Amino acid sequence: MIAILDYRAGNLTSVARALNYIGFPSRITHSHEEIQRAERIIFPGVGAAGKSMENLRELGLDEVLRERLDAGVPVLGICVGLQVLLDYSEENDTPCLGIIPGRVRRFPSDMRTTGGESLKIPHMGWNAVAFTRDHPVFEKIPAASEFYFVHSYYPDPGDSRHMAGTTEYGITFASAVAQGNLVAVQFHPEKSGPPGLQLLKNFCRWNGTFSR
Repeated sequence: MIAILDYRAGNLTSVARALNYIGFPSRITHSHEEIQRAERIIFPGVGAAGKSMENLRELGLDEVLRERLDAGVPVLGICVGLQVLLDYSEENDTPCLGIIPGRVRRFPSDMRTTGGESLKIPHMGWNAVAFTRDHPVFEKIPAASEFYFVHSYYPDPGDSRHMAGTTEYGITFASAVAQGNLVAVQFHPEKSGPPGLQLLKNFCRWNGTFSR
């Protein structure tokens, strides 16, 4: 069973529907027992970092997630589920989980295209991801595939070795990270058509092994 972590962060049913569509059963849950029994964990999220961390701690899911990561269970973070893996978020001045070194920063307000047009915040819509690491979760995804983004803050890992994909939006930012049995993406694979479904399929078949 695949556990979809329920910490009141939204977007859970769309992840469950995508998994069901590709033939992998899942359960939306905050039960520690169910999460501990799960073969894989998806850690999605939509919303603010401060509230997300508050909910994780209130439900005790921060410690359960750490324990499962330490046990080698494959984990996929999505959007806010990537951001709160880092040390700190500028959103709500929030100390986060500190599983991956780095900070989450707000996009600069004065970003422009190469043609000089102003770029809107939040970054919303389709954009290409350049995967920079050979990783089982990114296999069979065509180069320059586009994925769906909705975010005003972006992850900035402290160690480039954790970066697994980048995206251009006024600046170049990390849109995918990987560390051991953990992989996380800033975009929403469940809303990203065939490339996103391929990523989810890959994760559902991944044994959690990744060596650089």
